Amino acid sequence: MSLQSELSEAFGKAFAALGHAPALGAVVESTKGDAPYQCNGAMAAAGQAKKRGEKVNPRDIASAVADAMQDHALVGSIEIAGPGFMNVTPSGSALAKTANALAANPARGLSADKALSVMIDYGGANVAKPMHVGHLRSAVIGEAVKRIFRARGHEVLGDIHMGDWGLQMGHLVSELQSEQPDLPYFDPDFTGEYPSEPPVTMADLSRLYPAASNAAKSDPERMERSRVATAELQQGRRGYRALLDHFIDVSIAALKQGYGALGVEFDLWKGEMCVDPLIPDMIDGLTKQGLTREDDGALIVDVDPDYDMEARKGVPPVMLRARTGAVLYHTTDLATLVDRKTENNPDLILYVVDQRQAMHFDQLFRVAVKAGWYAPEQMEFVGFGTMNGTDGKPFKTRDGGVLRLEDLIEMMQVAAEKRLAESGIGEDFDESERAEVARMIGLAALKFADLQNARLTNYVFDPERFTAFEGKTGPYLLYAAVRIKSILRKADATGVSSGEIVPEHEAEAALVMALDGYARALAASEDKRAPHILCDHAYGLAQAFSRFYAACPILADETPDAHKRSRLGLAEATLGQLEHVLRIIGLEIPDRM
Repeated sequence: MSLQSELSEAFGKAFAALGHAPALGAVVESTKGDAPYQCNGAMAAAGQAKKRGEKVNPRDIASAVADAMQDHALVGSIEIAGPGFMNVTPSGSALAKTANALAANPARGLSADKALSVMIDYGGANVAKPMHVGHLRSAVIGEAVKRIFRARGHEVLGDIHMGDWGLQMGHLVSELQSEQPDLPYFDPDFTGEYPSEPPVTMADLSRLYPAASNAAKSDPERMERSRVATAELQQGRRGYRALLDHFIDVSIAALKQGYGALGVEFDLWKGEMCVDPLIPDMIDGLTKQGLTREDDGALIVDVDPDYDMEARKGVPPVMLRARTGAVLYHTTDLATLVDRKTENNPDLILYVVDQRQAMHFDQLFRVAVKAGWYAPEQMEFVGFGTMNGTDGKPFKTRDGGVLRLEDLIEMMQVAAEKRLAESGIGEDFDESERAEVARMIGLAALKFADLQNARLTNYVFDPERFTAFEGKTGPYLLYAAVRIKSILRKADATGVSSGEIVPEHEAEAALVMALDGYARALAASEDKRAPHILCDHAYGLAQAFSRFYAACPILADETPDAHKRSRLGLAEATLGQLEHVLRIIGLEIPDRM
């Protein structure tokens, strides 16, 4: 238990002994500077007594609780303020016990009460298309949410859910046929083994798709060729399926490189093609349940108002099959839910997707609940806002195009290199180390700038502000961790080792309480699917250490040896927790800066 939790439990027992509900003993972080914690249950206790016909002054209740807690081992002092607020300062022995427990285990108290099996759908990149700035938020937020759940002890699978089906594949097949008609994939009479090496590179795919798509927009005959190729592919034409396998293999190799540059990893690399065989039986099952109906030749499922997950009305029906016979985006996403139920049977599925897709997922979840596949609480849409340019619109290049992800990452590294040069940090590094540090700083700046915002918040892309070493930025956090590493190296070189932590100075006590808040921050981040809460904790911890370091010299000659060992132990505990939390939000820490 954290110190705050222990205090809550102790105050709860004091309230219970006086005939009040134990929950009234909840101790929270103070909103004022009078004391680090508050217990505000006396007012609620008086209100409950009033409902029972009893007239009780909340200050009297607070005084009675304070008297009961005055000599408790966890409590240093209690002061009553206002109508009955109890300002609580923990005892030195309680702080020391907490600090030493955290030093022994930086991940103390992080596990959830019950482990769940969780699937997180994030990424959503398309086969044959290069990654761009629009993929950033899903990747960064989804990866952080995945790591938060894992840190809480849950069993988690991350699935990229690639777009590898539909007209875009027909565009690729038909365009490649135009360029290389003699390839065996286009010969319907070919019965041999197709080449193991792909006939295209990622650069080819990036060129072929837009060429076909643009041509088809103005040429009906060209569009028809793509539609025919799509239909034949989906009907299982052997050569086209072999080509699709090549397209997917080439794309996955490129995607692994792109996501890898962001520090993002997936457990599953499934796409829409994987679930296509499930669609006929799925539609048949929904029809037998009486959930489908014909509408102008299309097959649909009505989802409103029979099931109203968020008390919203006017949700359009889901189209399972168009009147042309084609299956649509909804259909493959529903089949994916069926596949996940069959293959993984998760307790919870999270979809980390742009907020503008909220209606689509609302429709999906309604169908899944009507069909009896899942309960409403097993599926959750985790939406997010957009990264915008200075014009307030989703970020574009100067010429109005979509910025490639690799160019965005390079842009941040260049900004980091400039910031290093301006600050004089790393002047003695060789070129390779300097470049590696700039890479880490650039990525930390980019990812922290995204994650420190509440998910649904839109924010403005500003490399200069993101790469600052002051303020609430990724580079500031890296610098804080690197500074502690430097202190520990100096201590090791001078033969000073850490010892039992005995926090005496108020800055030491404040740092211990900041460390004690980690478990609460991680639990809240999981509960709200909100990495920004974890970012707030990391920033607050770094600030608390900075104040501690300024007020409490660690290795100064005049510092007594016992204080050196204690403060060094506190520094080690802080570094251990910083490393843990930054690893969860995906920031790499250099050894030196």
